[in-house]
Amino acid sequence: MKRRSLLPMLAAAPLLPRPGHAQASWGPDRPVRFVVGFAPGGSTDTTARVVAQGISPGLGQQVVVENRTGAAGNIATEFVARSAPDGHTLIVASMGSHATNAALYRNLPFDPVRDFAPVSLVALSAALLVVRKDLPVGNVAELIARARANPGALNCGTAGAGSTQHFAAALFEHRAEIRFTQVAYRGGAPAMADLVSGRLDLMFTPVVEAMQQVRDGQVKALGITGTSRSPALPDAAPIGDALPGYAFNSWLGLFAPAATSRPAIERLSREVAAALRSPATRDRLEQLGYQPVGSTPEEFASFFAAEMPRVAELVRISGATVE
Repeated sequence: MKRRSLLPMLAAAPLLPRPGHAQASWGPDRPVRFVVGFAPGGSTDTTARVVAQGISPGLGQQVVVENRTGAAGNIATEFVARSAPDGHTLIVASMGSHATNAALYRNLPFDPVRDFAPVSLVALSAALLVVRKDLPVGNVAELIARARANPGALNCGTAGAGSTQHFAAALFEHRAEIRFTQVAYRGGAPAMADLVSGRLDLMFTPVVEAMQQVRDGQVKALGITGTSRSPALPDAAPIGDALPGYAFNSWLGLFAPAATSRPAIERLSREVAAALRSPATRDRLEQLGYQPVGSTPEEFASFFAAEMPRVAELVRISGATVE
């Protein structure tokens, strides 16, 4: 699949408001809510809390994280879509909750484009290709050769149809012209447990969810799905070095309800960008395996517009469906 130029541009050079841009007069008069559609302790929740802590001083109000789980993030997304557009309630959206769900679900109770105002692209997230420690392969090329010689013999764990693990694996299969046997789990943690125990052969997992197991030698990392190495695991080379054309990143971003005022959107965007420039916030996100970005609302809108067809194509390639 052809990569779009906006993704590496944003990743390489975080964007800030234009010089001379008029300063917004809006400011929150009570705590701001970051609504997360997934459980506490997960990667989206953890990142939301790091960013919330980073922007609270600049806003002069506490930013609290509120978890509203269920329906693959749709419950939280609908809640924010229907919230007062006063700048005090935002959704911490992922590629899955905003782009994947738009392609998977026929009748969403919200429109991911019309019902939201982009605030900032927060971070990009690559995945690690990890295999059980006793699988007799030492690199991506050897894994591909083994899979070609034994179609369907290697079991690949995912967090379910339409998950980032599923998409990363399906795109790898598509590019390498191989076939794994996909095994769906109720989340990445049980899949990782089976990989460590040797009941699973491989998986593509967010960096933060595999770092400790790789460092402890419980699993082997063969590569990373992004186009550059992660500071968290610098020995993992991009998979695209061995499989030309392969690259996969998911993302996290902030959206407000559609009718939120322009001054509120701009103030929030500036505070996110400032927080992501600070060493404390940036270093923490990098330690979690994320690539901090921080964009203007306009750049995030352009990025999101490009993501919709890209993710729809991933859904097609993967064959993902929802029951």
